[in-house]
Amino acid sequence: MDNEAIYEICKKNLDVERPTYNSLNRLISQVVSSVTASLRFNGALNVDLVEFQTNLVPYPRIHFPLTTYAPIISAEKAYHESLSVSDITRSCFETGSQMVKCDPGNGKYMAVCLLYRGDVVPKDVNSAIAAIKYKRSVQFVDWCPTGFKVGINYQPTTVVPGGDLAKVPRAACMLANTTAIAEAWMRLDYKFDLMYAKRAFVHWYVGEGMEEGEFSEAREDLAALERDYEEAGFGVAQEDEGEEF
Repeated sequence: MDNEAIYEICKKNLDVERPTYNSLNRLISQVVSSVTASLRFNGALNVDLVEFQTNLVPYPRIHFPLTTYAPIISAEKAYHESLSVSDITRSCFETGSQMVKCDPGNGKYMAVCLLYRGDVVPKDVNSAIAAIKYKRSVQFVDWCPTGFKVGINYQPTTVVPGGDLAKVPRAACMLANTTAIAEAWMRLDYKFDLMYAKRAFVHWYVGEGMEEGEFSEAREDLAALERDYEEAGFGVAQEDEGEEF
């Protein structure tokens, strides 16, 4: 999860001018609660945590899912918003619902896990997923089957009374493995390079027993991770360029 993305969600979606740690933590807790809901409550399609690894991770190093959550709306807006299964599913693929700042349009999805809570039936979920697959703006890799892992839990979300989030009849949390998350590594690399060039704060870590070479090793490992994600979608991009329409 990315602090910058969560701050932005609180400001834009919840109209919180100055988000506090309470604002951030309550939003994060909804996501964590949705991911673990099937361990605590009954549902039509319960998902075990081991299944996330099985379904979302094609290669050992490509194991950082992009998390989204919908709907994220304030109590004032809840009465005016359409919160159908189709709407919240579509929202999960929009940048305004992401817990990490990156543009999914610049990458391709490898696997998707959708976790629904509340008043949701499988028929509506199937229709919503069919609409997403039909939508050309959401692209998937073609070197592995585009599987949608679905979890449905009947327990609706619980919110803190008087908090920023609205009480809603249904919600969805999406864990997706997408090559677009490489943008987050690029941004982290850039910020690290700026600080490390001036050796900012390095003396504190060296004073605690770390070696300066460990910073370079960590930077190289992050650069390799960035390349791994780029290569995961690279072959598909090459094929797309060679196609004739």
